Amino acid sequence: MSEASLPHLSAVVVAERANATDAIVAHDLRFSYGAHEVLRGVSFSISKGEIFCFLGPNGSGKTTLFKLLSTLATPPRGTLSVLGQDLREASRGLRRSLGVVFQKPAIDTKLTVLENLRCHGYLYGLHGLRLQERAQAMVELLDLRQYATARVHTLSGGFQRRVELAKALLHEPEILVLDEPSSGLDPGARRDFFNYLLKLRASRGVTVVLTTHHMDEAERCDRVAVLHHGRMVAVAPAAELKQRIGGDVVVVRGAHPEMLWQRLKQRLACPVALIDGTLRLEAPRGYLLVAQIVEAFGEEIESVSFGKPTLEDVFVQLTGQRFFGAGAETDQP
Repeated sequence: MSEASLPHLSAVVVAERANATDAIVAHDLRFSYGAHEVLRGVSFSISKGEIFCFLGPNGSGKTTLFKLLSTLATPPRGTLSVLGQDLREASRGLRRSLGVVFQKPAIDTKLTVLENLRCHGYLYGLHGLRLQERAQAMVELLDLRQYATARVHTLSGGFQRRVELAKALLHEPEILVLDEPSSGLDPGARRDFFNYLLKLRASRGVTVVLTTHHMDEAERCDRVAVLHHGRMVAVAPAAELKQRIGGDVVVVRGAHPEMLWQRLKQRLACPVALIDGTLRLEAPRGYLLVAQIVEAFGEEIESVSFGKPTLEDVFVQLTGQRFFGAGAETDQP
């Protein structure tokens, strides 16, 4: 699939969604590092109280979008409004409405949990009893009570991530912006961290915007925006995206994939795609197709499997590339 043929979500889609309940609205965002264009006309809207995810491999534009949303960079082209204010004109004031969690840790591991929270509170003008109350509230909210006076370097990666989240929430922001928030965490810690995001949305109505390359994380968001080489090629709830596949996904591997690809196309009624040496088919009742393929080409096949569609299958269908390995470049050269 050529880049020119990729689906491109226009501003019309955003205009249809835009209303007074939107927390963030972007129109035709473009961003380049020199001659390297990393955002190519991205448009979207995010509702207040929504958990919204940008899903994409390295080089898809996630990091640059995070920089724009967290006011670390200004969009040179296109428009980006947060809580009804243009980010170019009101970035300083909007920072008080944002809580930001970076991919790399931004905590002082030599300080205790409470000391980290106090230092962060001073930066937002909190002090005295108000700061003490907010720090204690965050310790309670994120189940950090028993670690409040522990130095951060003694905590596990999952608990350190909770401290990051506590810092981001200390000044009561309306929007949380997180860049690969579960980076470096094991699957159990990732689940726990995301459960706290759900808890925050339920209890505080906080809008959460995150970037990720973890499929299981994206599955739990209200909507997923799929990014590919600086373009947003789809945006919808994960379940709706997977429904577009229209059946089971059958994956076939063989020693000579191109030859097997030609023979399968001649034999089967459904389309067969050859992607990175792997043959992929989409069909209802895929288990019947598996039996047919094994019976006809058993000696040429190394493995064959089928399953319900995943977000990775959605990415493959939209872009013609596998998700992991699709982004050969980082956002910034």
